[in-house]
Amino acid sequence: MRIRIVTLALLASVGGAFAGASSQNFSNPPPDPATQTMSRYQAKLWVFDRCLISQSRLQGKTREEVHSPCSCYSTRTVDGMTKTEFQNFREKSYFDDTTREKALQNIDACKLKRPI
Repeated sequence: MRIRIVTLALLASVGGAFAGASSQNFSNPPPDPATQTMSRYQAKLWVFDRCLISQSRLQGKTREEVHSPCSCYSTRTVDGMTKTEFQNFREKSYFDDTTREKALQNIDACKLKRPI
């Protein structure tokens, strides 16, 4: 149970955009108004920033040390979203379940540490 609470706190701290557990398991954070009008490029930067924060904490490294893997992750994840998945992200500011699965695969492919 403690691990689940810590995981939830971590996911909430990175704005819900980072890959994590199913949205059906937790209450959803309120949408960030900034995501509602984002282009894909802006979404990549938004996801990248949250990746830098969470991965530097998870790995005990500087943001510069996780820069390249986070760039890989944000690009692959946002580019891999369908139009429907991207629209859901813009409206809710977090990844839906199908995007989360892709994001977890991208975490592995980009050699990042899974938050769960």
